[in-house]
Amino acid sequence: MKVAASSAVAQYFASIHAALAGLELFLGDRNSPLYRNTVVGEVIVPYLGRLKASIDCWENRIGFVDQFRISRAESGFPVFQNVLELENDRQTATKRLADIPSADALRDEMVDFILRQKAFPEALQTRMAERLYLEQIGKGEIFSPFILPETIRVAVNSKTMRPYYIVSWGAFDGANTLPMVYMATIEDSSEKIVDMLVTADGKLNPQVEIPLPVGGLLNPELASRFDDFASKNSSYSLTPVTIATNLDKDFDELHPKQLRRIVLGPFYSAGITENNARINDILSKVRKTENAWLLTWTVQEVFSKSERPAKRGFWSSTPAQEEFHIDTANLEATRMGVSSYEKHALVPHDAYQALYAAGEAEQVFGDYKVHVISGNQVVSEV
Repeated sequence: MKVAASSAVAQYFASIHAALAGLELFLGDRNSPLYRNTVVGEVIVPYLGRLKASIDCWENRIGFVDQFRISRAESGFPVFQNVLELENDRQTATKRLADIPSADALRDEMVDFILRQKAFPEALQTRMAERLYLEQIGKGEIFSPFILPETIRVAVNSKTMRPYYIVSWGAFDGANTLPMVYMATIEDSSEKIVDMLVTADGKLNPQVEIPLPVGGLLNPELASRFDDFASKNSSYSLTPVTIATNLDKDFDELHPKQLRRIVLGPFYSAGITENNARINDILSKVRKTENAWLLTWTVQEVFSKSERPAKRGFWSSTPAQEEFHIDTANLEATRMGVSSYEKHALVPHDAYQALYAAGEAEQVFGDYKVHVISGNQVVSEV
């Protein structure tokens, strides 16, 4: 659905900027739930930076493009077409900048136009907006449709004598307009890698320098195939257990022990999104529109409960296979295809008070872990 009114556009960007800044504040707290016993919080940070950069670019882009579209009835995030256009513009930015006068030259032209014509130089302002947008898109990394995997941790499982990697990658699901971050813990039984990385006493070989993060899977012989696998297996429609099972089947030497998916959204903004009428109605009563929002995200996890050893026979052999745990006692976990999951909600204090005063807080948040922003602090487990 199109967001055409400039006031609505300004409100949307103000809200989502505030939400992402609040999430960044939450992630910056080492005592937050995402840091306890996990590296989830640390992994999300660079992807959040990419998403913030994309939002900044989209905001600048509306200075020379008439319309901007968001998924008002579903995720609350910009539609996938915007993501594709941003990626295309990033690839052509240098060439397009060469055809636009410098910022200083445009400013001089604008001043001259105002003095001569006694009017606002709209055409020049549009050119300036395009130049600033193209300059900005080249400065940092954006949240692309698919963000290639990188290895961020390496260690050794002393029981199996295999090295294991923590690998992360990102994807923006086009059908559901949801930005997602993946992280997987994967053991590698490749003989060359084991010989190179694992010492006789089951430690990581200190003689091998590994400048983390490493682009792609650490195993160079499997890195290209793994990139291709991640690209084809990052759709939101695939459950985590399906992705983990596919990974286990596609790579004899790789043994996925854990897969996490962090799904950002839905995002609710009063008067803009239509994904929950009751929530939006209550948020619309918040006095400051910049505080009339609610951001949710879900952390999904599937882990291996055991590994069936490889079988080698005279006529055929079967590689090792993981047995993934699904919490069948929990209907939602079964539906998601996960061992466990956590739902989180981030909300400004004003909006939380409005929901609480309306008697809707318990119904709205249900099984969510609630985090309330108050000033420069985030109070969790409300």
